Amino acid sequence: MHNSMKPLRVLALASLATFPAISSASIIGFLGNFDVINDTGQTAHGFEIDLEGIHQSDISDVFGGPGRSFPSGRGFNPATSVERYGAPSITEYSNASGFGTKVTYFGINSGGSWDYGTPAVPVGKFATPGDNCWSGGGLGYNANTPCDHFGVGTRATPSKTTYSWLFDSPVSPGTLTNTNGQVSLPAPVWAIAPALPPPPGQQPAPPVVVAKVQAPAPILDPVDPQFGEALWVKVMTTELDQDVALEDLVGGSPIIRKAVTETEWQLLQTDPGNPDAGKLESGYGAPVGANAQSIIRRYEFYKYAGDYDPVDHQALFTVNSQDVGGSDSNPGDKNALVGAYVGAQNAAALLDVPGAPPAAAPEPATLVLLLSGMGLIAARRRYPVSP
Repeated sequence: MHNSMKPLRVLALASLATFPAISSASIIGFLGNFDVINDTGQTAHGFEIDLEGIHQSDISDVFGGPGRSFPSGRGFNPATSVERYGAPSITEYSNASGFGTKVTYFGINSGGSWDYGTPAVPVGKFATPGDNCWSGGGLGYNANTPCDHFGVGTRATPSKTTYSWLFDSPVSPGTLTNTNGQVSLPAPVWAIAPALPPPPGQQPAPPVVVAKVQAPAPILDPVDPQFGEALWVKVMTTELDQDVALEDLVGGSPIIRKAVTETEWQLLQTDPGNPDAGKLESGYGAPVGANAQSIIRRYEFYKYAGDYDPVDHQALFTVNSQDVGGSDSNPGDKNALVGAYVGAQNAAALLDVPGAPPAAAPEPATLVLLLSGMGLIAARRRYPVSP
């Protein structure tokens, strides 16, 4: 590591998953809807959400899926479709590394032509405030719109979430591949460390709720190991003595505006010599308040705009070989090391608090209406699937 970089404070989360659930806090479901821009340089014909470590039966909702108040057709007509690819497929898989489920939005190839595709736009040349890249957004969603809106809900916590654009395969034309399509938008992983058992007759102490994001991993090269792609992240957080609903987790909402800066800037980048590099954990060592019913975290992600070492791809904190006074927690003079906005994850953990009134789960049809931007919510109850 260069001297200008200070190591991230890294704490092991793997052990937290082994703790038994406790009545004072639990996280048993996730929902996420987001806009994503195609800045890959080539037209995409689908999008894949890879949820590792969960089964197909753990999927509770998908944006654009059947059985909801929204239409599930293909195209751009608001009367028949919410996004161009229509209802996604949901497929469970298993391999030597484990198992998972893929939610896939896809174009259809007939006679050598694709029915729908998402055009590409140069990096940094298109921006969306969120919840616009669908037929109900305010963007004028059409065939020339270089972004789409996707979403999925689960009843279990994925061990890893990967987003990828899908392209026409050069090896097998007419089929889709995710090669070079991965989107650098880390999804938070939540964990709970229960407090020690209380003395007889006393309430349990508040738990510690931890959220972790991790930099995208590079393609492994055992001969010439490389640092991963660098990504800036800002973290805002707040703790509330009330439940929050999905409509609260959109950019600009009163709930999100209450969040105060927890991490001003942090560069995330994997290091082949340090397995703990590229991780940022929030909340460890700070028990939630006695009356807390929800914890909000907003993550904003930006590309790194500085130079890379030509040998190992480590971020150098220079721009065109000029020192801009940056470090892994300082984006330099006038934020010179900060590149294009990638997106955001609005995350919430709803806690079971003894004596607190139960939160009402929104109707399934309402969930899609309320989710917007790049959002993720961890909810205390399983949201039902529409019949």
